[in-house]
Amino acid sequence: MAFDIEMIKGVYARMTERVDAARKVVGRPLTLTEKILYSHLDEGIPAKANERGVSYVDFRPDRVAMQDATAQMALLQFMQAGKEKVAVPSTVHADHLIQAKDGADEDLKVAKFTNQEVYDFLASVSNKYGIGFWKPGAGIIHQVVLENYAFPGGMMIGTDSHTVNAGGLGMIAIGVGGADAVDVMAGMPWELKMPKLIGIKLIGKLNGWTAPKDIILKVAGILTVKGGTGAVVEYFGEGARNISATGKATICNMGAEIGATTSTFGYDESIERYLNATKRADVAKMANKIKEYLTGDEEVYASPEKYFDEVIEIDLNTLTPHLNGPFTPDLATPVSEMADAAKKNDWPINVEWALIGSCTNSSYEDLTRAASIVKDALDKGIKPKAILGINPGSEQVFFTAERDGLIDTFKQAGAKIFTNACGPCIGQWARPGAEKEEKNSIVHSFNRNFRKRADGNPNTNAFVASPEMVAAVAISGKLDFNPVVNTLTNDKGEQVKLSEPTGYELPPKGFEVDDPGFQAPAEDGSNITIVVDPKSERLQLLSPFNAWDGADYTGMKLLIKAKGKCTTDHISMAGPWLRYRGHLDNISNNMLIGASNYFNDKINSVKNQLTGEYIPVPDAARDYNNAGISSIVVGDENYGEGSSREHAAMEPRNLGVKVVLVRSFARIHETNLKKQGMLGLTFANKADYDKVQEDDTIDVIGLKEFAPGKPLTVVLHHADGSTDEFKANHTYNENQIEWFKAGSALNLIREMNK
Repeated sequence: MAFDIEMIKGVYARMTERVDAARKVVGRPLTLTEKILYSHLDEGIPAKANERGVSYVDFRPDRVAMQDATAQMALLQFMQAGKEKVAVPSTVHADHLIQAKDGADEDLKVAKFTNQEVYDFLASVSNKYGIGFWKPGAGIIHQVVLENYAFPGGMMIGTDSHTVNAGGLGMIAIGVGGADAVDVMAGMPWELKMPKLIGIKLIGKLNGWTAPKDIILKVAGILTVKGGTGAVVEYFGEGARNISATGKATICNMGAEIGATTSTFGYDESIERYLNATKRADVAKMANKIKEYLTGDEEVYASPEKYFDEVIEIDLNTLTPHLNGPFTPDLATPVSEMADAAKKNDWPINVEWALIGSCTNSSYEDLTRAASIVKDALDKGIKPKAILGINPGSEQVFFTAERDGLIDTFKQAGAKIFTNACGPCIGQWARPGAEKEEKNSIVHSFNRNFRKRADGNPNTNAFVASPEMVAAVAISGKLDFNPVVNTLTNDKGEQVKLSEPTGYELPPKGFEVDDPGFQAPAEDGSNITIVVDPKSERLQLLSPFNAWDGADYTGMKLLIKAKGKCTTDHISMAGPWLRYRGHLDNISNNMLIGASNYFNDKINSVKNQLTGEYIPVPDAARDYNNAGISSIVVGDENYGEGSSREHAAMEPRNLGVKVVLVRSFARIHETNLKKQGMLGLTFANKADYDKVQEDDTIDVIGLKEFAPGKPLTVVLHHADGSTDEFKANHTYNENQIEWFKAGSALNLIREMNK
């Protein structure tokens, strides 16, 4: 039986009435996205239509999921909320803090030793507040959620941008910051601007070397890293029904890379099969009774241009394998064109590592298809030229794959089997030789490939592909290898061609696992005491941020004018910094150290206006803060792209930054700034970005009349005595302005609970 079955029964019991009411108030047929959103309104039965891209709406998500790196700060905040127990089913998953180095067994032992303080904290807080805890080694959060918690028609938020993975089972699952999770766990409604809708019609059927991953790689090339911002992507059509549930999850997972709020698929037979295979036949049985409510209305899919804000059609019959990258997940290159592209761009042809896994592609089906290629190569007398690394998605996937001989196949090819955890995908990889910073190429089945992300080497060219293609490239050792047409030389000197991948959607013998790694919370956690050592380098109890003092922001020093791409990886790096995710002041020492300074094109080198020296960004911020001077960050387009990590908002807040002024924001980061009481503004005229000078002292005027839709005024005081003045826009609504005035959303929650 599924977890939280009574909650799921309640969702389904309410859904039909609420969707029927929504059709009446909207006055037309509904997409799947609209059905799920309108059935999760805080108000209950829908009373009015909400305008896409305009209306802020309060929702009631069904559950919350957190991974260990973000859960620390989320739970430290929840401890301040004044609640005895979480209001909705919630889980914590220990998957981010395990470094990939020597192999699964040894790496897990090291992680448990080095992270014991953090694991003990997370386990005890989970136990106290009624939260399920998945122990280190149990698996990657999104694969574990897919196997145990995701259900068609549900709504979930999670403190990781790839929470969207659960859309593969027909959920609306959205990545958020920890403060949003605190809202929901504290029993508060959760606010979201009503998203726009992008419909992607899939026709035909995948064939040959083409995989579900290639669909989203193609979509990323079409929409770019900004194209999905403020929208939900809904997949439909014959091609969608032909894709497995885990294939659907792969597609939804990488929707985060186009900036989409989330992505989803309608309930169909593949989702039903997956629910049955993962011992949730009870959920499938309930879903079957209301299945017409768990997909878009027929009229919508018949004439999608009438109901979606944008429609894209992809023919799976003609889609070909892709490699995306390097340094951005939307640089899409068909494998057939890679030889020319690599030569033109001077990408290293030799591939040193090929990595399969991550939350995007670590299912049983993924492993079977990759293993089929490896076995075919070994049988034909070819050994991989690149080193293979494998990260299974969960202990259940690993145990079943090992039972069925897949792990042994990889080992015969010399593969490194890493822990069931994120590992290299998030920079938790002790790659030998990375410190030399040599130019090289790697391929992986992950979702992101930002510079320095996997191994810390800024010269590693990382390319994203399907597990099948990663395996083929590993065998050839060449970036420009096209298994559709190219041959390889075997140990007998013969020219041989790799066979097309084959695999199993689900294990023929069923899933099996001895110990999935789950700790259920105590029935009564009132007697559990949470202890945090004041001397700890890893954990730090939080103090509330100060409320707004009622005055305009004046005399702020420019901290940095970031140039070009500035993701949350640039603002708050992962990798070795993950160890400080529970200690706000310590992790603040990585604030913006990856951002490029517009004025000198250097990383982590900004002018300290108090001394004239060029110093690291966090040091300059601390100097200003210690002198009682606030600072401001200026950024470019899509600022805060990438991970949901709220540390990228909390660190500037902690170090005295009051304003972030950019050309445009990524959705999650903008919300995180608002939650922490920061002022997030955009240039009304994007060309005003060019007016900001290195020695500027900056004012933001109009805060006493701060109101929805009303621009604020920015005044630049230049070193030569001249000034520039221009308007800056914001997207704060009345509730969010109250967060700002209170100093943070959490401050408001705490006062309400008093």
